[in-house]
Amino acid sequence: MYGTRTGRAVAGAGVVALLLSGCSSEQKKGPDLGQQPKATDPYWVNPDGSAARQLAEYHAEGEDAKAGLIGRIARQPTADWIGADDPESAVRDLTEQAAAADREALLVLYNIPHRDCGQFSKGGAADAGAYRSWIDGVARGVGDRKATVILEPDAVLHLVDSCTPKEFHEERYALLRGAVERLKRQPGTSVYLDAGNAGWYRPDVLHEPLRRAGIDRADGFSLNVSNFYPTDASTEFGKRLSAKVGGKPFVIDTSRNGNGPYTGGDPRENWCNPPGRALGEVPTTATGDPLVDAYLWIKRPGESDGDCKGGPKAGEWWPEYALELARNSKQP
Repeated sequence: MYGTRTGRAVAGAGVVALLLSGCSSEQKKGPDLGQQPKATDPYWVNPDGSAARQLAEYHAEGEDAKAGLIGRIARQPTADWIGADDPESAVRDLTEQAAAADREALLVLYNIPHRDCGQFSKGGAADAGAYRSWIDGVARGVGDRKATVILEPDAVLHLVDSCTPKEFHEERYALLRGAVERLKRQPGTSVYLDAGNAGWYRPDVLHEPLRRAGIDRADGFSLNVSNFYPTDASTEFGKRLSAKVGGKPFVIDTSRNGNGPYTGGDPRENWCNPPGRALGEVPTTATGDPLVDAYLWIKRPGESDGDCKGGPKAGEWWPEYALELARNSKQP
């Protein structure tokens, strides 16, 4: 995974095939976790997520204390990261389950060609044509059901910081614009184009790249995906950026920002499975700020950033890290 001196946005969250394992409705489901109140948290709690399966295992083993901690994660809606294979079926399954629960699916699309600059979450579609076909499959899978889409974490930022080779820049801008336009043809779909985090470049550097990537047709932008910056810092950063992109609102990933960023060790790797972190604010659309559409758990708490600090490869469930996040949480 690619790191910078100011912090990394995705932090290895994108081994998406792993993240979607177990999402099929044909597989055995985890415990009935219920749903959060729709008025303040309209997003779907997937009963077959990694945390839900771990919760069931701890209950079966009589590990009540651990089950109580993991339940703090399992009962909150977290994003589903869509894999490269058969996106139409995967997305249809997720959105149908969400609709059946009278909730909205939260999806992350992370398949842009030349993804993650060849680091921990490297990969993505083979070429521009494959990516367009993949996006079309996602859109068909959503249909007319309600979904919120976080579009391509880091994709714009890796153009700004020159991590992505220059010869791919124009193609990527065109792919992002096209993705926004295609997804917005679905009547119930909201799209937030990723804009990095409060520690990675300034709003006056980002607004023009976001415009080129299609922010004008998106519903807004996302901040702090898989990162740890405090919510107030993200809010202040987001408001300054919003002022430069036509007043667009934004969403903030609060999944692991309860203790802020890690400042110990090698600063080039302080994004990767940092110790001592905590769950942040629970997901909600009741943020109290008209520019902040929602606090979301976009990164799935407890899934590894990469094979660093003793963690498994990016996207794999790591129960010990999940327990630490929950144990350190200030949330009930």
